[in-house]
Amino acid sequence: MSHLTSGLDSPRTGRRSAGPAWVAVLAACVGQFVVILDVSVINVALPSIRSGLGIGEASLQWVVNAYVITFAGFLLLGGRFSDLFGRKKVFLLGLGVFTAASLLGGLAQSPWMLIVARALQGIGAAVLSPATLTILTTTFPEGSGRVRAVAAWTAVGTGGGAAGGLIGGLLTDYLSWRWVLLINVPLGLVVIVASAVWLAENRSGDAATRRLDLPGAVLATLGVGSLAFGISQSETHGWSSARSFVPLLAGVVALLAFIAVERRAREPLTPLGIFRVRTVSVANVITVISGMAFYAMWYFLSLYMQNVLGYSAVETGLALLPHTASIILSAQFAPRIMRLVEGRVLLALAGLLTAAGFFWQSVMGADGTFLGTLLGPGIAFSFGAGLMMTLLAVFATSGVGPSESGLVAGLANTSRTMGGALGLSVLASVAASRTAGAGGGGPEALAEGYGRAFLVSGVIIVVSMLAIVFLPKSRQASQEVS
Repeated sequence: MSHLTSGLDSPRTGRRSAGPAWVAVLAACVGQFVVILDVSVINVALPSIRSGLGIGEASLQWVVNAYVITFAGFLLLGGRFSDLFGRKKVFLLGLGVFTAASLLGGLAQSPWMLIVARALQGIGAAVLSPATLTILTTTFPEGSGRVRAVAAWTAVGTGGGAAGGLIGGLLTDYLSWRWVLLINVPLGLVVIVASAVWLAENRSGDAATRRLDLPGAVLATLGVGSLAFGISQSETHGWSSARSFVPLLAGVVALLAFIAVERRAREPLTPLGIFRVRTVSVANVITVISGMAFYAMWYFLSLYMQNVLGYSAVETGLALLPHTASIILSAQFAPRIMRLVEGRVLLALAGLLTAAGFFWQSVMGADGTFLGTLLGPGIAFSFGAGLMMTLLAVFATSGVGPSESGLVAGLANTSRTMGGALGLSVLASVAASRTAGAGGGGPEALAEGYGRAFLVSGVIIVVSMLAIVFLPKSRQASQEVS
């Protein structure tokens, strides 16, 4: 990672100071890695958890949903904490809660204990994730250094999602499902100690005089959390069911009340004027829409490999390594490409590549092979996705001052999470409908269902690209050239 900090000036001294910048990048990347990893790594271990704890199907769903719902619900609050109380303190708090909850979950002796631990993990992750991005945006000013740092953050974080299947499979098969959670403990402790010693505090100048908007915090958490809960219920009960509709309606009402409160608050949790910054508002719209496809691609690829091609969990994780490598490479290439191509144009090209990869993947069949069916389209959409996510993170955190950096980081993470949850629910319904129409649960019917999900994902990416015309011209390209 040393190239990320080469030639950068210290924000405080104006002299070269690669050490602190390197620590900031490393801490942010590791924090984001464990947050995203725990979204996907638990899926592989679910059968072992069910037999190990004697947990029923209804409760088993909550092992996943408890994390996702609390993560989504507390993201805006977690992002604002960074602005008010200091990025380093909030980073250490979030990582501490996440690590302690991982230990609790790994030692769980009953289903309720594991579910509580997963909910606490989600809260810790919601505090930690915005802080990781905020550390980078406040350490590096807008320009080449920030792009390189965000590229590393994107690559490592997304790699955590892609590597979840392999890591979860290895730990579950060769150790125990408990190590899917316990692996976070030594990693978290090392980063906590290193960050406490070497990571510099970075707090906005007026933070000490500002107070937390408690009514806004409660309404935002209830609103986003209720929406996430309603979306998660729609996968099992359908959109028209009371179990889905009531929390969705409650979420909308809470968010409308949140907007009303924020308009009158003296020190709002989310100043509504932030949405007048076009880079922030448009990038978040694109993130929500494109996130519907990004979160689902690993899910359907894993199902296709295991349910149709007969891969084991470990084989599935190994087969996803080229996808992971493509995302890491594209994220690292993004700063260099931006020297030659303006940000909006590059984002459009990345979207075209991603959509093309999804369309190509949609033709998979029951007789597919790794080389003939998975490798080509996987590299295409993964490379495009790495570019898109890096550029969207840069756009979404541009044009605002340090005092709002935690807020925009929380917004970006909330948009990505909510888009992913919505997309997974919608695309799962699309896949199930196509599979049923193709004759049931045989390999060919399943392949057609998963293929239809990728076809719709490609359409979603194309739709998200329509909003690019509303983005202002990126200043990054000119800064890179200079």
